[in-house]
Amino acid sequence: MVDTQSPPRDVSLDHLEHHVFRSRKSGVPSLRRYLPELWERREFVYELARCTLRGQNYTNVFGQLWLVLNPLLMGCVYFVLVDIINGSKHASNYFAVLLAGLFLYTFFSSMLSQSAGSIIGSSRLVLNSRLPRLVMPITQMVIAFFRFAPSLIVLLVVHQLQHVHWGIAAVYAIPAFLEVAMFGAGLGFICATAQVYFRDFSNFLPYVTRIWMFLSPVLWQLNQVLGKHDLKAHLLPLNPLSPMIGAWGDALVYNVAPPYSWLLQGLAWGLGTLVVGTFVFIRREREFSVRL
Repeated sequence: MVDTQSPPRDVSLDHLEHHVFRSRKSGVPSLRRYLPELWERREFVYELARCTLRGQNYTNVFGQLWLVLNPLLMGCVYFVLVDIINGSKHASNYFAVLLAGLFLYTFFSSMLSQSAGSIIGSSRLVLNSRLPRLVMPITQMVIAFFRFAPSLIVLLVVHQLQHVHWGIAAVYAIPAFLEVAMFGAGLGFICATAQVYFRDFSNFLPYVTRIWMFLSPVLWQLNQVLGKHDLKAHLLPLNPLSPMIGAWGDALVYNVAPPYSWLLQGLAWGLGTLVVGTFVFIRREREFSVRL
Protein backbone atom coordinates (compact mmCIF):
# COMPACT_ATOMS: atom_id res chain seq x y z
CA MET A 1 0.00 0.00 0.00
CA VAL A 2 1.40 3.40 -1.00
CA ASP A 3 1.76 5.97 1.73
CA THR A 4 0.07 9.13 0.52
CA GLN A 5 0.35 11.09 3.73
CA SER A 6 1.49 14.65 3.40
CA PRO A 7 4.86 15.68 4.90
CA PRO A 8 4.88 16.98 8.47
CA ARG A 9 3.88 20.59 8.80
CA ASP A 10 6.93 21.48 10.84
CA VAL A 11 9.28 20.81 7.88
CA SER A 12 10.77 24.15 6.83
CA LEU A 13 11.12 24.99 3.16
CA ASP A 14 13.07 28.17 3.73
CA HIS A 15 16.35 26.51 2.81
CA LEU A 16 15.18 25.66 -0.72
CA GLU A 17 16.37 27.95 -3.52
CA HIS A 18 13.78 29.47 -5.84
CA HIS A 19 14.33 31.25 -9.14
CA VAL A 20 11.64 33.71 -10.15
CA PHE A 21 11.72 35.07 -13.68
CA ARG A 22 9.98 38.39 -14.18
CA SER A 23 9.51 40.26 -17.40
CA ARG A 24 11.48 43.41 -18.05
CA LYS A 25 9.88 46.52 -19.44
CA SER A 26 12.99 47.70 -21.25
CA GLY A 27 14.13 44.26 -22.35
CA VAL A 28 17.64 44.88 -20.99
CA PRO A 29 18.78 43.22 -17.74
CA SER A 30 20.55 45.09 -14.99
CA LEU A 31 24.22 45.23 -15.97
CA ARG A 32 25.19 45.35 -12.29
CA ARG A 33 23.93 41.79 -11.99
CA TYR A 34 24.48 40.55 -15.53
CA LEU A 35 28.17 41.39 -15.93
CA PRO A 36 29.31 39.93 -12.57
CA GLU A 37 27.31 36.78 -13.31
CA LEU A 38 28.96 36.59 -16.73
CA TRP A 39 32.40 36.99 -15.13
CA GLU A 40 31.64 34.15 -12.72
CA ARG A 41 31.20 31.85 -15.74
CA ARG A 42 34.76 32.44 -17.00
CA GLU A 43 35.94 28.99 -15.87
CA PHE A 44 32.91 27.42 -17.53
CA VAL A 45 33.78 29.22 -20.77
CA TYR A 46 37.35 27.95 -20.65
CA GLU A 47 36.36 24.36 -19.88
CA LEU A 48 33.64 24.34 -22.54
CA ALA A 49 36.09 25.68 -25.12
CA ARG A 50 38.71 23.14 -24.08
CA CYS A 51 36.25 20.24 -24.29
CA THR A 52 35.07 21.40 -27.71
CA LEU A 53 38.63 21.60 -28.99
CA ARG A 54 39.37 18.18 -27.53
CA GLY A 55 36.43 16.77 -29.48
CA GLN A 56 37.94 18.34 -32.60
CA ASN A 57 41.30 16.58 -32.01
CA TYR A 58 42.98 19.82 -30.92
CA THR A 59 44.85 18.17 -28.05
CA ASN A 60 46.64 15.48 -30.08
CA VAL A 61 49.77 15.95 -32.17
CA PHE A 62 48.11 15.68 -35.58
CA GLY A 63 45.35 18.11 -34.62
CA GLN A 64 47.83 20.75 -33.50
CA LEU A 65 49.99 20.11 -36.57
CA TRP A 66 47.01 20.74 -38.82
CA LEU A 67 46.34 24.05 -37.08
CA VAL A 68 49.83 25.09 -38.18
CA LEU A 69 49.71 23.62 -41.69
CA ASN A 70 46.23 24.85 -42.56
CA PRO A 71 47.01 28.60 -42.40
CA LEU A 72 50.36 28.04 -44.10
CA LEU A 73 48.79 26.15 -47.01
CA MET A 74 46.05 28.75 -47.30
CA GLY A 75 48.69 31.47 -47.50
CA CYS A 76 50.52 29.52 -50.21
CA VAL A 77 47.32 29.29 -52.26
CA TYR A 78 46.73 33.04 -52.19
CA PHE A 79 50.42 33.70 -52.86
CA VAL A 80 50.27 31.59 -56.01
CA LEU A 81 47.06 33.29 -57.16
CA VAL A 82 48.17 36.86 -56.51
CA ASP A 83 51.92 36.89 -57.01
CA ILE A 84 52.54 34.16 -59.59
CA ILE A 85 49.44 33.66 -61.71
CA ASN A 86 48.38 37.32 -61.64
CA GLY A 87 51.96 38.40 -62.28
CA SER A 88 51.86 41.26 -59.77
CA LYS A 89 55.16 42.77 -58.74
CA HIS A 90 55.63 42.72 -54.99
CA ALA A 91 58.49 43.13 -52.56
CA SER A 92 60.59 40.19 -51.50
CA ASN A 93 58.83 40.06 -48.13
CA TYR A 94 55.35 39.91 -49.68
CA PHE A 95 54.73 36.39 -48.38
CA ALA A 96 55.21 37.62 -44.81
CA VAL A 97 52.88 40.55 -45.50
CA LEU A 98 50.28 38.19 -46.94
CA LEU A 99 50.42 35.76 -44.02
CA ALA A 100 50.21 38.53 -41.40
CA GLY A 101 47.00 39.95 -42.85
CA LEU A 102 45.53 36.58 -43.78
CA PHE A 103 45.99 35.06 -40.33
CA LEU A 104 44.42 38.05 -38.59
CA TYR A 105 41.47 38.17 -40.98
CA THR A 106 40.93 34.41 -40.61
CA PHE A 107 40.68 34.92 -36.86
CA PHE A 108 38.15 37.71 -37.41
CA SER A 109 35.99 35.73 -39.84
CA SER A 110 36.12 32.67 -37.56
CA MET A 111 34.74 34.75 -34.71
CA LEU A 112 31.79 35.75 -36.88
CA SER A 113 31.03 32.33 -38.38
CA GLN A 114 31.38 30.37 -35.14
CA SER A 115 29.46 32.90 -33.08
CA ALA A 116 26.59 32.87 -35.58
CA GLY A 117 25.77 29.24 -34.78
CA SER A 118 26.58 29.38 -31.07
CA ILE A 119 22.99 29.71 -29.81
CA ILE A 120 21.46 27.28 -32.31
CA GLY A 121 24.22 24.74 -31.70
CA SER A 122 23.79 24.96 -27.92
CA SER A 123 19.99 24.89 -27.89
CA ARG A 124 19.79 22.17 -25.21
CA LEU A 125 22.10 24.12 -22.93
CA VAL A 126 20.11 27.28 -23.52
CA LEU A 127 16.78 25.60 -22.75
CA ASN A 128 17.90 23.61 -19.71
CA SER A 129 20.25 25.90 -17.84
CA ARG A 130 20.19 29.29 -16.22
CA LEU A 131 23.21 31.25 -17.31
CA PRO A 132 23.90 34.40 -19.32
CA ARG A 133 23.41 33.48 -22.96
CA LEU A 134 26.38 35.65 -23.85
CA VAL A 135 28.52 32.76 -22.63
CA MET A 136 27.81 30.83 -25.85
CA PRO A 137 29.30 33.22 -28.44
CA ILE A 138 32.15 34.13 -26.09
CA THR A 139 33.08 30.45 -25.90
CA GLN A 140 33.26 30.27 -29.68
CA MET A 141 35.49 33.34 -29.73
CA VAL A 142 37.85 31.70 -27.24
CA ILE A 143 37.98 28.67 -29.54
CA ALA A 144 38.78 30.95 -32.48
CA PHE A 145 41.67 32.45 -30.50
CA PHE A 146 43.06 29.03 -29.61
CA ARG A 147 43.01 28.19 -33.30
CA PHE A 148 44.67 31.48 -34.18
CA ALA A 149 47.56 31.14 -31.71
CA PRO A 150 49.50 28.41 -33.64
CA SER A 151 49.53 30.62 -36.74
CA LEU A 152 51.86 33.00 -34.88
CA ILE A 153 54.47 30.23 -34.92
CA VAL A 154 54.18 30.03 -38.71
CA LEU A 155 54.44 33.80 -38.95
CA LEU A 156 57.59 33.83 -36.82
CA VAL A 157 59.27 31.15 -38.98
CA VAL A 158 58.38 32.94 -42.23
CA HIS A 159 59.70 36.21 -40.82
CA GLN A 160 63.02 34.58 -40.04
CA LEU A 161 63.27 32.98 -43.49
CA GLN A 162 62.53 36.28 -45.23
CA HIS A 163 64.83 38.20 -42.89
CA VAL A 164 62.01 40.21 -41.35
CA HIS A 165 63.00 40.92 -37.77
CA TRP A 166 60.70 42.18 -35.05
CA GLY A 167 61.69 45.23 -33.05
CA ILE A 168 60.20 47.44 -30.38
CA ALA A 169 57.60 48.72 -32.86
CA ALA A 170 56.07 45.24 -32.95
CA VAL A 171 54.25 46.04 -29.69
CA TYR A 172 51.81 48.13 -31.74
CA ALA A 173 50.45 44.84 -33.06
CA ILE A 174 48.89 44.21 -29.63
CA PRO A 175 46.41 47.13 -29.68
CA ALA A 176 45.67 46.38 -33.34
CA PHE A 177 44.82 42.78 -32.45
CA LEU A 178 42.67 43.86 -29.50
CA GLU A 179 40.75 46.23 -31.75
CA VAL A 180 40.06 43.43 -34.23
CA ALA A 181 38.98 41.18 -31.36
CA MET A 182 36.57 43.80 -29.99
CA PHE A 183 35.19 44.55 -33.43
CA GLY A 184 34.75 40.83 -34.17
CA ALA A 185 33.14 40.22 -30.78
CA GLY A 186 30.55 42.95 -31.31
CA LEU A 187 29.70 41.68 -34.79
CA GLY A 188 29.72 38.10 -33.47
CA PHE A 189 27.05 38.95 -30.90
CA ILE A 190 24.93 40.49 -33.65
CA CYS A 191 25.44 37.44 -35.89
CA ALA A 192 24.44 35.09 -33.05
CA THR A 193 21.25 37.08 -32.55
CA ALA A 194 20.45 37.21 -36.26
CA GLN A 195 20.94 33.46 -36.63
CA VAL A 196 18.20 32.79 -34.09
CA TYR A 197 15.67 34.82 -36.08
CA PHE A 198 16.92 33.97 -39.59
CA ARG A 199 18.12 30.37 -39.82
CA ASP A 200 19.64 30.86 -43.29
CA PHE A 201 21.89 33.65 -42.07
CA SER A 202 24.86 31.29 -41.61
CA ASN A 203 24.63 30.28 -45.29
CA PHE A 204 24.84 33.90 -46.36
CA LEU A 205 27.63 34.94 -43.99
CA PRO A 206 30.60 33.19 -45.75
CA TYR A 207 29.98 35.18 -48.92
CA VAL A 208 30.02 38.43 -46.96
CA THR A 209 33.28 37.60 -45.19
CA ARG A 210 34.94 36.47 -48.43
CA ILE A 211 34.03 39.69 -50.27
CA TRP A 212 35.05 41.69 -47.19
CA MET A 213 38.50 40.08 -47.28
CA PHE A 214 39.14 41.27 -50.84
CA LEU A 215 38.15 44.79 -49.79
CA SER A 216 40.54 44.70 -46.82
CA PRO A 217 44.35 45.16 -46.80
CA VAL A 218 45.02 41.43 -46.73
CA LEU A 219 46.15 40.60 -50.27
CA TRP A 220 47.54 44.10 -50.83
CA GLN A 221 49.37 46.70 -48.79
CA LEU A 222 47.41 49.59 -47.34
CA ASN A 223 50.06 52.28 -47.85
CA GLN A 224 50.37 51.54 -51.55
CA VAL A 225 46.65 51.79 -52.22
CA LEU A 226 46.10 55.00 -50.25
CA GLY A 227 48.16 56.98 -52.77
CA LYS A 228 46.01 55.94 -55.71
CA HIS A 229 42.71 57.38 -56.90
CA ASP A 230 40.88 54.27 -58.01
CA LEU A 231 37.72 52.68 -56.63
CA LYS A 232 39.62 50.66 -54.03
CA ALA A 233 41.17 53.80 -52.57
CA HIS A 234 37.73 55.39 -52.21
CA LEU A 235 36.32 52.31 -50.46
CA LEU A 236 39.07 52.23 -47.84
CA PRO A 237 37.52 54.81 -45.48
CA LEU A 238 34.32 52.76 -45.46
CA ASN A 239 36.04 49.57 -44.29
CA PRO A 240 36.47 49.47 -40.48
CA LEU A 241 39.11 46.74 -40.77
CA SER A 242 41.47 48.81 -42.92
CA PRO A 243 43.16 50.79 -40.11
CA MET A 244 43.29 47.74 -37.84
CA ILE A 245 44.92 45.38 -40.35
CA GLY A 246 47.10 48.20 -41.66
CA ALA A 247 48.45 48.89 -38.16
CA TRP A 248 48.95 45.15 -37.61
CA GLY A 249 50.99 44.80 -40.80
CA ASP A 250 53.14 47.89 -40.19
CA ALA A 251 54.04 46.69 -36.71
CA LEU A 252 54.78 43.04 -37.52
CA VAL A 253 56.23 43.22 -41.03
CA TYR A 254 57.83 46.64 -41.41
CA ASN A 255 58.66 47.18 -37.74
CA VAL A 256 57.39 50.76 -37.83
CA ALA A 257 54.88 52.53 -35.65
CA PRO A 258 51.56 52.83 -37.50
CA PRO A 259 49.85 56.22 -37.72
CA TYR A 260 48.04 57.01 -34.50
CA SER A 261 44.99 57.94 -36.54
CA TRP A 262 44.72 54.29 -37.59
CA LEU A 263 44.82 53.11 -33.99
CA LEU A 264 42.26 55.70 -32.92
CA GLN A 265 39.91 54.78 -35.77
CA GLY A 266 40.25 51.10 -34.94
CA LEU A 267 39.60 51.79 -31.26
CA ALA A 268 36.46 53.76 -32.07
CA TRP A 269 35.13 51.03 -34.35
CA GLY A 270 36.06 48.27 -31.91
CA LEU A 271 34.54 49.79 -28.77
CA GLY A 272 31.47 51.12 -30.57
CA THR A 273 30.68 47.79 -32.23
CA LEU A 274 31.29 45.88 -29.00
CA VAL A 275 28.86 48.07 -27.06
CA VAL A 276 26.19 47.93 -29.75
CA GLY A 277 26.57 44.17 -30.28
CA THR A 278 26.38 43.46 -26.55
CA PHE A 279 23.28 45.61 -26.20
CA VAL A 280 21.54 43.91 -29.13
CA PHE A 281 22.32 40.43 -27.81
CA ILE A 282 21.32 40.85 -24.16
CA ARG A 283 18.18 42.73 -25.16
CA ARG A 284 16.99 39.73 -27.20
CA GLU A 285 18.42 36.81 -25.26
CA ARG A 286 15.22 36.10 -23.28
CA GLU A 287 13.42 35.42 -26.55
CA PHE A 288 15.94 32.76 -27.60
CA SER A 289 14.19 29.98 -25.68
CA VAL A 290 10.92 30.75 -27.46
CA ARG A 291 12.58 30.98 -30.88
CA LEU A 292 14.46 27.72 -30.42
